[in-house]
Amino acid sequence: MRLQRTERPPWASEAPSAREEFKADIKFKSAGPGQKLTESVGEKAPKQKSSQPAPRPPRQGPTNEAQMAAAAALARLEQKQSRAWGPTSQDSIRNQVRKELQAEATVSGSPEAPGTNVVSEPREEGSAHLAVPGVYFTCPLTGATLRKDQRDARIKEAILSHFSTDPVAASIMKIHTFNKDRDRVKLGVDTIAKYLDNIHLHPEEEKYRKIKLQNKVFQERINCLEGTHEFFEAIGFQKVLLPIQDQEDPEEFYVLSETTLAQPQSLERHKEQLLAAEPVRAKLDRQRRVFQPSPLASQFELPGDFFNLTAEEIKREQRLRSDAVERLSVLRTKAMREKEEQRGLRKYTYTLLRVRLPDGCLLQGTFYARERLGAVYGFVREALQSDWLPFELLASGGQKLLEDENLALNECGLVPSALLTFSWDMAVLEDIKAAGVEPDAILKPELLSAIEKLS
Repeated sequence: MRLQRTERPPWASEAPSAREEFKADIKFKSAGPGQKLTESVGEKAPKQKSSQPAPRPPRQGPTNEAQMAAAAALARLEQKQSRAWGPTSQDSIRNQVRKELQAEATVSGSPEAPGTNVVSEPREEGSAHLAVPGVYFTCPLTGATLRKDQRDARIKEAILSHFSTDPVAASIMKIHTFNKDRDRVKLGVDTIAKYLDNIHLHPEEEKYRKIKLQNKVFQERINCLEGTHEFFEAIGFQKVLLPIQDQEDPEEFYVLSETTLAQPQSLERHKEQLLAAEPVRAKLDRQRRVFQPSPLASQFELPGDFFNLTAEEIKREQRLRSDAVERLSVLRTKAMREKEEQRGLRKYTYTLLRVRLPDGCLLQGTFYARERLGAVYGFVREALQSDWLPFELLASGGQKLLEDENLALNECGLVPSALLTFSWDMAVLEDIKAAGVEPDAILKPELLSAIEKLS
């Protein structure tokens, strides 16, 4: 029985500010844990069979909406079938494995049923009909868009060019970014911080203002790191040859200048910057795109960037799997299957996700395979006109993906691509209708103005 409201909420007929009060009320309700009423599904009366069959109308092609509904139904059916008991005899198991391998080998050349995520073998960038041209990144220093193979070189160029404007910041970025061994970087940074602490705590002690470059600690911990010499010179140290007692040849030292010594607070500030810094990393470009409703939503043509393996390696692996039919047909323990699944997950570094909205439009973005579900929710929320409304994302077959679950995308099986379904919180929608508030368009206008046709 569907619950009916007997009266309108007292705030439904108030001044124009009622919408804002309603939004605040929804945010309050969705912020914390609680329970909500759910609708009970009414039972349909059984249909009576007619004594004579009715004449069939002429058959027409399915509409886009019908194809989308068929896709969802097929996905649910496949999920149920995957839980059913499989064949028990060894011969039937072998036959089933052979069929699956044959289907996998011909997947790129055969038509697929709607509702499954079809991923053809990787293609080269520039090929027609790619779902995305490749994997791209954004340089945090310049904002430039970089290809996967350009990111490290371009970031180094940006850091080096920064020396002309801020040598201290540039040297700190160089120390943390150019040196890949994080343990050695930490040891070197901690040693530099100790040098600066001694100067700050004992400004009258001349010995702390000099650092011998041939000192064993300096050579092993600091001299081996790129950017450390630039840092010392940027904060006010100068290289000087000083005589050594009982030694004929002078040795090279870093000596703190008198000007810098008169400003001890600057050394403390630079030390804190050095300790708090992180490597400069290119940010993955989501390449957000919006598509019109399409029956091709579940078909993905991915470039080779999305795979750790090259196209040739993937073909070779498929041949090896075909040769291993007998091994795969043997009944395996759950632990053996999970271990093989984990090996398969490591093949993918990135994943392409599409989210089908209630109006049929598709929102597409690129993610790391090891990113959490919360990143997908954040990506979708940024695109919504009403970003304050709670919503849910469903995987194929209706599996609910919870935002607060600490699961990676590859752990959810959302690699190397997947089609998700967007759904508003039904309880909140009922409150909106009861309040007489007209819901906004789903996506922001600037995204809808750039909508594309999926081909």
